[in-house]
Amino acid sequence: MIDELIGILERENVEWELYWEKGRGGSFRIERERLERSQRKFHSGIGLRIGYRGKLGFSYITGLAHDRETLENFVKRTIKLAKISEVPFAGFPSIGKPRSVGGLYDKLIDEIPFEDAYALAGDFASRMAELKGEGVTLSGSLAFGVNTYGVANSNGVFLEERSTGMSVSAYAVKGGGRTGTGSYYQSYRSLQPFEELERAINLAIEEAELSGAAGKLGGYSGELVFEPEAFWAILGILLENLYGDSVYFGRSRFSRPGEHAASEELTVIDDPSIEGLPGSYSFDGEGTPSRRTVLVEDGVLRSFLLDHTYASFLGMESTGNAVRDFRTMPHIGTSNLLVEPGKESLRDFDGVVVKKVFGEHTANPVSGDFSLTVELGYVVKNGELRPFRDNMLVGNAFEVLRSILTVGRETVRRSSFVSPRVLAVGKIV
Repeated sequence: MIDELIGILERENVEWELYWEKGRGGSFRIERERLERSQRKFHSGIGLRIGYRGKLGFSYITGLAHDRETLENFVKRTIKLAKISEVPFAGFPSIGKPRSVGGLYDKLIDEIPFEDAYALAGDFASRMAELKGEGVTLSGSLAFGVNTYGVANSNGVFLEERSTGMSVSAYAVKGGGRTGTGSYYQSYRSLQPFEELERAINLAIEEAELSGAAGKLGGYSGELVFEPEAFWAILGILLENLYGDSVYFGRSRFSRPGEHAASEELTVIDDPSIEGLPGSYSFDGEGTPSRRTVLVEDGVLRSFLLDHTYASFLGMESTGNAVRDFRTMPHIGTSNLLVEPGKESLRDFDGVVVKKVFGEHTANPVSGDFSLTVELGYVVKNGELRPFRDNMLVGNAFEVLRSILTVGRETVRRSSFVSPRVLAVGKIV
């Protein structure tokens, strides 16, 4: 059907781009150690962009099996939208040569029967009941999916790729006295052994027990360690300034590469070309080949995150960061985000450690000012650990990033974010 649609489009005097998807998934929800809900979903469809006299039109249809009349009407409708559109058109990418990224597809996930996945989720729930301990309640989820997607355009691009995914989450609540909570989430491209599910449970319980024992910390200002989950909240404020559309519309504090963005200890890389990671792909949502992009190197801004459109507007080259599904126009996003490790270990750090925060959506991305609730932190002294929570971590993200003293050498992966611990200066009230 894609070939038939391309035939119709080539008859028209327009520039065009097709993005198609076909996939299915199964998800399972566990409440209080019981498998409460299972869901099976299928999706497929085509997104069509038409460029006509400098304007862009977009529409989509669901499903991949349509008769000729439906396809003809789909094309006519999108051309009509382009003719009345006010959205500027910057062209489509030309033929590239994407290098195939390995480890994106696992036959075991693709072919797992729904009944077997359901049974695995049931075993996950049973294991929660066995491990939970006194006063602890556990919830969680398990999900599997397979997706085939492709891009073709009037410049001769024709690409298709298949990928799989699996995710697991566990959430623990420890009652009795002061309530504590803990959570864990991870995603993968391949089917994981049951030990990974047990690990999720144990880490959630461990965090809930720490949280239950946590009090409030007195005011503190000075050097502290950010664990990767907490550092992500600070780094995310910087990232909002690196999106090409933010730069183009003047919403970013940066206007060109080469500006000072952080301490020379910090190097940040976006890389969808790493084998087997959740954010990896061979080409982005516009067909641009995936590539490693250094965003910040030794504290200096080296590149923005760009799709084809905003790269064209800014006179730059796309970094292959167009993300989408068939129902949406491409927009800019990250792939795998990596904080380059340093040379020192921060595992034996004595002092204040911030493990988790929330509320980053309230931060001002341009000024960098933030006020985040500490979900969990702890003070380490002579090897002993005293947890705290419900304080506020306050300050300015750019000042924190400029104050980085050391980046640890051991990295932790949370889905598509990979980072070590980071030692910087912060304030807790």
